[in-house]
Amino acid sequence: MVLLDVCLPDGSGLEQIHAIKAEPCLPEIIVITGLGDEEGAEHAVRSGVWDYWQKGRSIKDLVLSLGRALAWRSERLAHRHWRTLDLQGLWGESQAMATCFERIAEASVGDVPVLLLGETGTGKEVVARAIHKNSVRARKPFVVVDCAALTETLVESALFGHDKGAFTGASADRVGLVRQAHEGTLFLDEIGELSGSVQKTFLRVLQEKRVRPVGADREMSSDFRLLAATNRDLKRMVADGTFRDDLYFRLRALEIALPPLRTRADDVLRIAEQIAHETCERLVLPAKSLSPDFSSALTLYPWPGNVRELRQAVECAVVTAGHACTLDPIHLPIQIRIELARSAVKPELNLSRIRNYSGCCTLAAARDTAIASYLSRLIADTEGDIDAACEVADVSRSRLYELLKLHGVPRASPGKKSDTVARAFSLRCS
Repeated sequence: MVLLDVCLPDGSGLEQIHAIKAEPCLPEIIVITGLGDEEGAEHAVRSGVWDYWQKGRSIKDLVLSLGRALAWRSERLAHRHWRTLDLQGLWGESQAMATCFERIAEASVGDVPVLLLGETGTGKEVVARAIHKNSVRARKPFVVVDCAALTETLVESALFGHDKGAFTGASADRVGLVRQAHEGTLFLDEIGELSGSVQKTFLRVLQEKRVRPVGADREMSSDFRLLAATNRDLKRMVADGTFRDDLYFRLRALEIALPPLRTRADDVLRIAEQIAHETCERLVLPAKSLSPDFSSALTLYPWPGNVRELRQAVECAVVTAGHACTLDPIHLPIQIRIELARSAVKPELNLSRIRNYSGCCTLAAARDTAIASYLSRLIADTEGDIDAACEVADVSRSRLYELLKLHGVPRASPGKKSDTVARAFSLRCS
């Protein structure tokens, strides 16, 4: 168990979460902070910490949380059943992927809707297929709906089907994609592209598990399990009014965020080797190894297209190499080689000169300077009255002492308390 503060002497503790969770002992983390940072709390929870604590809560509560976390950890380690799942097409040994595999295992056991989040090319459809393949519906249909490819005029017909003669060109009855997924899994890819009217209709379908084909006078049932994916920020779309909040809440019963490849540097070479091996077998070519220069190029490139782009690049390299036994940078697609060449000759900024002549500094240093300045003014305006200073700063006495010591701000001699609080509150408002 790691108790992690946010404000560390050499940076933010939040930036160390992934490195800590990657340790072989698989530690749990409780973040403890004196800062009321909502975004920091969200980042910590999404990174897989057990709890996010605001300083000032009782030690008794902390001990209870510790006990629960350790008990949960023991049970989780005893049932890491994701290692027995069929995860074909999913590679990686990083902590980020281990977390994804655990989420896939959880999703495979249940039957609730799952929302897959991630950039284009991170493998959302591959994860959806893995969930279906390891679920009780594995022997039933897995139906993919590309919401971005559905036209506004035919979307309801494609999803819900239609009766013969329902509209011009409807020469026969058609079973919609929702009914095709009966007893199986319906995967809505890029669900953020659905129009508002279809969102409303589909919400009812999701709730009732019944559809009415276009032109029909009766409803038909469809027992499907819903998986959805998007590379868009649905939370922001809900705030903007472009995505229904009730549909959003139904979709996110279980949420799986797929990490971009640029944050999984340790996995790049493993994935590349696997792709090269599969490609050589499929094309009946000699096995190929990755040269040091080729490996270096793969790790330096940021892979904006994620795993999909990496797959295309390695497959291209294998084909270009032909019967050669080693992959070299010359075998990579020319666009990638151009980007690597451009980054290699990009002039580097003289950071020391910028700091010395423009007054720039690190964010941590700027924050420390601002806090020290605030504390100095706080002590001066409250005439060293610690109670008044705590009331203005809205912190506990122990926290204020800790900050004063950390930032080297001396405690002034207590003065008269008359008008102190009034001046202090003016400081707080300013």
